[in-house]
Amino acid sequence: MQHLAVPELAHTQTRPIHWMATATAVAGVVALSSALQGSATAAQPAATQARSAAAAVAPPTTTGVTFPLQCGPVKAVVAKKAFGDLDHDGRPETVAVVHCDASMGTPPDGVYVLTRAEGTGAPRVVATLVDPKDRYTVTDFAVRAGEVTATLLGYSSPDVPNCCPDLKDSAKWQWKNGAFVRSTPAQARGV
Repeated sequence: MQHLAVPELAHTQTRPIHWMATATAVAGVVALSSALQGSATAAQPAATQARSAAAAVAPPTTTGVTFPLQCGPVKAVVAKKAFGDLDHDGRPETVAVVHCDASMGTPPDGVYVLTRAEGTGAPRVVATLVDPKDRYTVTDFAVRAGEVTATLLGYSSPDVPNCCPDLKDSAKWQWKNGAFVRSTPAQARGV
């Protein structure tokens, strides 16, 4: 390796004045962008601002919720959850896939819709879309455009072991006339 005969250049050393100049430039850019953005948002219509305020409402949490699921000595586990405004009231609901924390096998899932209780704001279960008693495992679960969709893996008879579902069904629920309606007919197919 060859050493350079040129001494260290003075302008390659950072000094406090360099940091002050950089900080001043960054502050100027931030102030300018805030001023420009503030004038652009002031012209938004009231409806857009109202929708933004409604979107700021947090969906109900699953923490501390007692699900209608009999787990015996083990606890209920929220395996999946998704959020969306299912009843189009401007407040999001939470949809949770829940099962018992079994040490062996594949416990059946329940799918529950949560909303906030009036006044207290505490989350509560308002609907059961899939009952664990039906022995379904829920996959491909999503909430989009006010619809809950899922793929349900099930069993053709009680003799089929929990490890090995032999039926597959697609399901979709929508809020209609004050209730969740399953709009995809049950079309069980072999797995």
